[in-house]
Amino acid sequence: MRTRLALLLALFVSVPVALFAEGGPPSASAPFGETPTAHARRGAVASATPEATAVGAAVLGAGGNAVDAAVATAFALAVTYPPAGNLAGGGFAVGRTPGGELWALDFRETAPAGTWRDSFLGPDGKARRGASTRGGLAVGTPGTVRGLESLHRRYGSLPWARLIAPSVRLAREGFRVPPGLAKIFSTYAADLAKDAVASRLFLPGGEPLAAGALLVQEDLAKTLETIAAQGADGFHKGAVARRIANFVQATGGVLTEGDLASYRPEWRPPFVFDDGRFRLVTMPLPSSGGFLLASILGQLHFARGAIDDRDAPETLHLVAEAERRAYADRNRFLGDPNCVDVPLAALLAPARLAALGRSIDPARATPSSAIVGGAWPRDPDQTTHFVTATADGGAVSLTYTLNDTMGNRSVVPGVGVVLNNEMDDFAVEPGAPNGYGLVQGESNAVRAGARPLSSMTPTIVLEDGRPRLVLGSPGGGLIPTTVLQVYLNAAVRGEPIGEAVSARRFHHQHLPDRIELETGAFPEDVKDALKAKGHSLDLSGTVYTGGMLGRVHAIAFEKDGSLTAAADPRGYGAAAGK
Repeated sequence: MRTRLALLLALFVSVPVALFAEGGPPSASAPFGETPTAHARRGAVASATPEATAVGAAVLGAGGNAVDAAVATAFALAVTYPPAGNLAGGGFAVGRTPGGELWALDFRETAPAGTWRDSFLGPDGKARRGASTRGGLAVGTPGTVRGLESLHRRYGSLPWARLIAPSVRLAREGFRVPPGLAKIFSTYAADLAKDAVASRLFLPGGEPLAAGALLVQEDLAKTLETIAAQGADGFHKGAVARRIANFVQATGGVLTEGDLASYRPEWRPPFVFDDGRFRLVTMPLPSSGGFLLASILGQLHFARGAIDDRDAPETLHLVAEAERRAYADRNRFLGDPNCVDVPLAALLAPARLAALGRSIDPARATPSSAIVGGAWPRDPDQTTHFVTATADGGAVSLTYTLNDTMGNRSVVPGVGVVLNNEMDDFAVEPGAPNGYGLVQGESNAVRAGARPLSSMTPTIVLEDGRPRLVLGSPGGGLIPTTVLQVYLNAAVRGEPIGEAVSARRFHHQHLPDRIELETGAFPEDVKDALKAKGHSLDLSGTVYTGGMLGRVHAIAFEKDGSLTAAADPRGYGAAAGK
């Protein structure tokens, strides 16, 4: 492992880097093992793969800033993390410059212009099975490459092509498949086998690539070279865009070259709110993450009871009840603010949050059927997240996705990119659950040109005006509650970042009406106490979580001026510092 990482670092520049990719054994409070961490004085990175982390750290060592490292890491993940790292997906980023400027960039996918309100419905008015998750119609207009270019143009310092060069080499020369990625190829082999290029890449000879096998992606290397030479136009226009559009249309979709050429990311004011002595900086709509954090934390300030003990059933109960109420609002009212009016001020009014918090019975669960979103008042490996930071206060928290694990599970011939299936994040049939079980309303209905509502929650936490934490997670609808729990652990409760990330997690999203607990993570007495309060429990974990909630990557700014990067032991990522 160390030899391979050293070679990867040499792809960019020779720098001293401390990189840790494996945690310790599981413990009672950290059931998935201790968190891999790296301590640094100048800069740090944590991401989903050791190769991408090494690339980002090398950029920092070459004098790059946090944005340079983020751009390089994102392109490296497009090579080394095909479940979610991408060129043909989209996402969100929040950041802080060393001078204190806060920013937010929305490069979320959009619905192609040819999309219509009932695109995914059959004659009976019900969603057609698989229409929004497989095939060309499921593909949204990608935003990742344009987003990374916009980020680099505004805040980057090193040359664009230099940041992409390590990823070109990783794609052309290959990297060794880790056990976690081999498991993903095996899990989704039946779907991947239906696509000629995906099958050739990931199932050579008809069998999933095994751990230790070399994964070479020559078409992807050529596409990256085109982007390095031509910028985002090399992806959104010309031969690459033509091949993508032709393939999507040949498989039943409506994406056109015009959709790709006209895509533009949007700079938005960050969603900023205070929680005690901390200020949280995260994404505004069309991400629901900032709203959910603000709603849940606001309610908890007025709830009867304490949440100091993170593992106590009383804490789980109070937090889950606040989550239940916040998600009811999310699922009914939130959508693309360019398309629908969202009553955020009313939903987050202090008097309303106080009423919601006080409506939580500390002894008994409130059935979700009794909570209607918007009462005035009333009693996710499918995505990936990484963080970069420098000791001078620069920071980037970036979450991007293909939606499902390996997205559409198809690869564009001659281009080498895995396509997204982001259209399923719309309410393709309002009132029916999407792939993540979220039951959403008309505000997030399918609209041409709209951006689907998201749960991605890249977040920066400030204390006394200075960065304290940079964090985020994949996990679909689970993301905001995962970020919430790590924030409570690390900031509010003061736990070391490694301990805060490795701690067991839970989730409630209003519907289905249950608390999801990480498999094998919670003692029986805690489960019994929650059941006694009237909660239904999901003890097995959903298919897409594998019994684990989130894959957090985080960086803590320590009081002595150093940095500590942490990679979630639930995945196979790595943290690096210099």
